[in-house]
Amino acid sequence: MNTFKVAEIRVGKAVPYGPAGKFSAIDKQLVRGSIHAGPLGLDGDEQGDRTLHGGPNKALHAYARSHLPRWAAELPHRADHFQAGAFGENLVIDDVTEADFCLGDRWRLGEALLEVSQGRQPCWKLNLRFDLPDMARRVQDTGRSGWYFRVLEAGAITAGDQGMLIERPHSDWSIARVSHLLYHDRMNRPALVELAALPGLTDSWKRLAAARLASGQTEDWSRRIETPTE
Repeated sequence: MNTFKVAEIRVGKAVPYGPAGKFSAIDKQLVRGSIHAGPLGLDGDEQGDRTLHGGPNKALHAYARSHLPRWAAELPHRADHFQAGAFGENLVIDDVTEADFCLGDRWRLGEALLEVSQGRQPCWKLNLRFDLPDMARRVQDTGRSGWYFRVLEAGAITAGDQGMLIERPHSDWSIARVSHLLYHDRMNRPALVELAALPGLTDSWKRLAAARLASGQTEDWSRRIETPTE
């Protein structure tokens, strides 16, 4: 796929969330008209914890709308939860999934130039969002997690804009493939070496790959995907 369509654009304010009242802006609201996308994201969008969310490598979170009916079918007792914006995404994307985006892809969207930086690593806030204690783990296991864009050139974007592929330097490294490596084929050493060497890879993923190669073990996910009790 060389194009995609933005069905909706959403932003959110950080508010207390969860049992410990930690801040989150996962509840993104619909934007009408154009909005400016800059290196740190959309005007008016916030993150509850800037050490884990936001920043240049996670400026825009995108999610494939085509995943929502599948989630609803798998979890019928939570079907009403699976609406656009459910995963805290800034961009609700039509026509494509994680298999259609590769690390380092550059896409022109409206006035902005975006670059695919990494897939989303789901956290425990999704457990609360969907009232399911293992939702973060389900998202991780399925690979239906969404992905992040950097904003290389700032500019206005609007719902209905069509993204156009400008450059694809790492065609072997789709977001879907990276997810499979990180969460299923976890100790594939040749693949980890290749991933770690990719130009433009985020520092956090470089460290993750290097740690696995050095230790021969997978990192502990519990603090990220299990809901804290205090």
